[in-house]
Amino acid sequence: MPGKQSASANERSIVQCFDESFARLHEDSCKLIALISIEHLYVRPRRAVEDAFPRRVAGGHDGLPSCGENILRAAAVVEQTFGGITANLWDDPFEWTLPEELSTLQRVIEYLNEVEATRRNGFALIKNDEVLAKDVALPSGDVKTLDALLMETLWRAAHHQGQAFATFKLFSEQAPPRI
Repeated sequence: MPGKQSASANERSIVQCFDESFARLHEDSCKLIALISIEHLYVRPRRAVEDAFPRRVAGGHDGLPSCGENILRAAAVVEQTFGGITANLWDDPFEWTLPEELSTLQRVIEYLNEVEATRRNGFALIKNDEVLAKDVALPSGDVKTLDALLMETLWRAAHHQGQAFATFKLFSEQAPPRI
C-alpha cells in the first residue's frame, strides 16, 4: 500500500517541517551549551557592548543578557507553548529557569531535554496538517490558529537563540552551531 503511506506523509508535511525546525533549535541549543564553559554561561557581555555602543549603554544598563539566559529564554518560549498545547498549562517558566535554579551545565541540559520531551508530546498530538488550522485559545483571551502559534513560538525561540550565539561570539573564538 505505497499510496496510503505517501498520502499519510503528505498529510503531515507542514507538521513535519515544524517538528524538524523545533528539533534543530533544541539540538543547536544543546551544542552551544556543550561549547560554553560554566564561567561564561551567565556572564553578561557589558564591556563589549559599552565599547561598541557607548552612548546606548550609559546609565547603568546591565548590557546584553548572557548566553545562558538567552538559551533558557528560547527554551522557555517553547515550554510555555507546548505546555499550553498539551496540558493547558500556559505558565511562564520564569521561576524555574533562573540562573540560580539552573546553575550547572548539566542542569541546563536536563532542562533543555525536559522541554524537548514536552515539545515531542505536543507534536504527537498533531495528527495531520489540517489540525494546524484549528484555533487555540490563549490565556490572554486571544485566539490564534495552531500554525500561527507555532510560527510565532519558533520565531521567538530562534530570536533568543540567535542572541545567545551572538553573545557567545563576544567571548569565544569558536563559532556557535550552524554558523
